[in-house]
Amino acid sequence: QVELVESGGGSVQAGGSLRLSCTVSGYIDSYRCMGWFRQDPGKERERVATIKKSGDSTYGDSVKGRFTISRDNAKNTLYLQMNSLKPEDTAMYYCAADEITCVGTLDYWGQGTKVTVSS
Repeated sequence: QVELVESGGGSVQAGGSLRLSCTVSGYIDSYRCMGWFRQDPGKERERVATIKKSGDSTYGDSVKGRFTISRDNAKNTLYLQMNSLKPEDTAMYYCAADEITCVGTLDYWGQGTKVTVSS
């Protein structure tokens, strides 16, 4: 079965950096779309960033210029480099993948990794 496992979360101070990783079962090349999403209790789930097999990427307005999504085919790993972190970035971050499309809800999800940014 498809398995996505996130790592790299933790607690950092505002202005710091963190890199999240998501290991993917099988070949990452099998997924046309991969992405990072985040959610805090009582808040809407937010699409942080997505990246297509082609390399095209999209970012939520709140993270543009600070976060970078990438995928490494050789390591079957998805990354999210987070710089200039702000307290409002605090959330559970989820890795997701889809064999077909970035539109709508992606098919496969990891269990999440917690990111806490202190002021």
